[in-house]
Amino acid sequence: MKNYILISPLVWALSGALLVTACASSTNLDTSRADVGYPLSDPENTGGWVLNAGISDEFNAETLDSKKWFVEGENGDYYIWKGRPPSQFAPHNVFVEDGKLKIRSQWEPDFDFAGESYADGSRNDSYGRYDGQPFPVTTGAAISRNRFLYGYMEVRTKAADAAMTSSFWTIGYQSELDIYEQMGKPKIAHDITATNWKASVHDWRPPAKRPTRKFGMKKDLGFRVADEFHVYGAEWGEDYLKLYLDGELMYEVTQEDVGRHWVLTNPLEIWFDSEIFVWLGLPDEEALPVDYEIDYVRVWQKPHPNLLARHFYGFEGPFLYEDQPKPLDLTPENPTNNAYQKFWQIHDDASQYLAVVRHEQHSAGTRSLRFESRGEAATAIATAPMGTIDLAPGKYTLKAKLWVEPGSDLNALKIELKNANTGLVVEDVERLAAGQWHSLEQKIELTEPSAAEETVNITFVQSETGAETRAYLDEISIEY
Repeated sequence: MKNYILISPLVWALSGALLVTACASSTNLDTSRADVGYPLSDPENTGGWVLNAGISDEFNAETLDSKKWFVEGENGDYYIWKGRPPSQFAPHNVFVEDGKLKIRSQWEPDFDFAGESYADGSRNDSYGRYDGQPFPVTTGAAISRNRFLYGYMEVRTKAADAAMTSSFWTIGYQSELDIYEQMGKPKIAHDITATNWKASVHDWRPPAKRPTRKFGMKKDLGFRVADEFHVYGAEWGEDYLKLYLDGELMYEVTQEDVGRHWVLTNPLEIWFDSEIFVWLGLPDEEALPVDYEIDYVRVWQKPHPNLLARHFYGFEGPFLYEDQPKPLDLTPENPTNNAYQKFWQIHDDASQYLAVVRHEQHSAGTRSLRFESRGEAATAIATAPMGTIDLAPGKYTLKAKLWVEPGSDLNALKIELKNANTGLVVEDVERLAAGQWHSLEQKIELTEPSAAEETVNITFVQSETGAETRAYLDEISIEY
């Protein structure tokens, strides 16, 4: 039997607080970019923020950085959709000028609109047409190629002065965070006005039936959003969301506040776009062209000790392979394996015992891995996709959280690096107090770099005792 250490909840909390500053787990974190300062909400950087240079952009180059941004319609490619009819995204409407990213909306009768429609609530309009008549408005969208988990997003922007949206929003696996949806001149009174801030969190878990908005903020700002630039910030943590205007806190909500509606547990990608919202009225031809202007976008994060992608090993969603292009039809609710996203593999013979479940027992986020047997002998294995571990030779600590339901008789738990032939083995689970989370850890040493096909196997072992068993696993981590 390999030795492991059981950590009390208090010691675990203290050690986590110390380790969080130990090292950065993202190669995009850039400690050299002091020139952009820190979040306007935390100018002295008391939070220990580090800039994520892989997503942040000052837009000072002559052209938009194609390594950071995907432009809808470029080379004929559209990601997820072509826009909200009657408007359609067009790549020439997204450009850098005067040190700003600009998204233009314009009247273009000669544009070759897509010969298709898009269902939006009770409407099913065609691109370039409204109520069967031509309405040739083009606009644009830029999407970050990379995603990130938790951090502070800040932009300095000015909305377009027309009945076109100016939006700063994000999507991830089964989730959407709209930091704001603004409009300079709405034609119809509704929940977006020329002077308010509407923020929303949407739940895209299947069947994802509208309305998907679960919570958010609607606040009058006392000024027109299209008159001048303002700084908008969103601080997104493991269990909270804060929104800031020009450095001042405007809204705060926690996972505890919204309960089962909390879906912000997976990495997000950033969107800047303009659309027509027909329920707010159509833009006048003479009001176009008009630009939505973004002076900068900056994303800061806090270094974390886990060298694994911690949300993946917390069972919250898919493993991302960001060296692969995102499938153009990858909607937020898409739960399928592809080259860009892969999920834990639970083999057919184990699927009767293992499942990733939501809102049962979880130590963080909303999901965990559940083992459940009816008393029969069972050995069930879950395997992470290959290539999700990239570690240099050295000494590490493998950690996990385990919860066993009272009356259960789980015999063993193994969490092992398959190719390195090392890991955490608990062969006396019976001694753990039932009905509470236990923090487990094991020192491991790698003498060679991780193999390209390295993965993690999780094995639950239940002997035939006649006792029904249920246990949950969460928060697997590897740390220096």
